[in-house]
Amino acid sequence: MNAHVNLQEGAEAPFYLPQGDECEVFAAAHANRLPALLKGPTGCGKTRFVTHMAARLGRPLYTVACHDDLSAADLIGRYLLKGGETVWVDGPLTRAVREGAICYLDEVVEARKDVTVVLHPLTDDRRILPIDRTGEELAAAPGFMLVASYNPGYQNILKTLKPSTRQRFVGLEFDFPTPANEIPVVARESGLSEEQVKPLVRLAGKLRALKGQDLEEGVSTRLVVYAATLIAQGMPVERAILAAMIEPLSDDEDVKRGLLDLVTAIYG
Repeated sequence: MNAHVNLQEGAEAPFYLPQGDECEVFAAAHANRLPALLKGPTGCGKTRFVTHMAARLGRPLYTVACHDDLSAADLIGRYLLKGGETVWVDGPLTRAVREGAICYLDEVVEARKDVTVVLHPLTDDRRILPIDRTGEELAAAPGFMLVASYNPGYQNILKTLKPSTRQRFVGLEFDFPTPANEIPVVARESGLSEEQVKPLVRLAGKLRALKGQDLEEGVSTRLVVYAATLIAQGMPVERAILAAMIEPLSDDEDVKRGLLDLVTAIYG
């Protein structure tokens, strides 16, 4: 099984600071049995949001990290040898459909093309999952919701969602938080004071402005939390920033030197 799967049920909702009305839209989609598509850059909080909403709605959650080799069989299930017998083993999507869980396909465009075909009957009024191997046609249990995410910045002609697939989902767009929202989030997650977090968030804004120029992708809120955590544990500020906010962004020595100049400009 190539997919990474986790199941959470009845857990306390992890901290998530809403940026707008995304929690209300997601809850309304769930109540009306509508699938949701989350769009936004890497590390802006999409996965945390889904985990928060699953706990808030009291639904178990299956998370699948999609990748190039992820096939429809990985999601639906397959026959496996167990104790000398061939038995059918449900995949995460099938388990979610049977149990009325939320199934979250993270970076769905990375999966193989046959995956989206499987999703179509679950994203319209049929809400069924045909399983050709067993002859079953599963109707989604109450509470089931299909959620998918992708990063539009990484899309190309070979890796994109067709309009026929996108138009089956309610869409929610995510971006990095405003500084006023990001500062308390980073402080809460790292244990660093808000005053010490402020220059880190300011630096993150400068780095994000370089996306598409020196950098392929802006620094994520996740990386800002990493840097703040290292600083809170006593690491020197510049070393923590180099390890958590610069090295992950680039391998080019000239680019890294330029980014360190930004650090100097902000911290002096």
